[in-house]
Amino acid sequence: MASASSDPPAGKRYVSPTVAQSVKILVVGAFGVGKTTLIGSVSEIAPLRTEEPMTTASIGIDSLAGLDSKTTTTVAMDFGRITLGSEVVLYLFGTPGQRRFWDLWAGLADGALGALVLVDTRRIEDSFEVVDQLELRTSMPFAVAVNEFPDAPQYSTEQLRTALDLLPETPIVTCDARDKESSAAALISLVEYALEFPLASKAYA
Repeated sequence: MASASSDPPAGKRYVSPTVAQSVKILVVGAFGVGKTTLIGSVSEIAPLRTEEPMTTASIGIDSLAGLDSKTTTTVAMDFGRITLGSEVVLYLFGTPGQRRFWDLWAGLADGALGALVLVDTRRIEDSFEVVDQLELRTSMPFAVAVNEFPDAPQYSTEQLRTALDLLPETPIVTCDARDKESSAAALISLVEYALEFPLASKAYA
């Protein structure tokens, strides 16, 4: 799989004429794991965001444990685009993380090649619930990307695989959602894995 293209000119709007394949990718994860940040870091267009200020109505519903600086939340979806090499473009759809928005996932997942599950190891139990819901609501392949927060505990790949109850073949990678190259590498790992599935290979041949 080709690497991410170099930084595009500011304000790039149109897909390159060399692009032969477009792929829809879902970016999912628990509340506050960095989905909006990841899409914003890799998108070659100004990302579409549906961020709204958090209000007192979320008290007791949206846990801010470990998220002291968080003041906004996604209420519909995030959208961005990244070109890999010169022939493949990824359309990224980020989902809201809160339980009350999980019903949106099935609609956003329609036509997607796979999902990148962003994980915060400070709140690993929240990520387990996300993986469980993703498997219940969709049948798409997914990869796990651990967003490396500075104060997050470190776990081995096997510890994470056990904690999240993942199949042996499910990719687990690390990334810094703020960094373009790191986030792009996580997305590339997902695409390479997802294209190994027979149904996906036929759909995107």
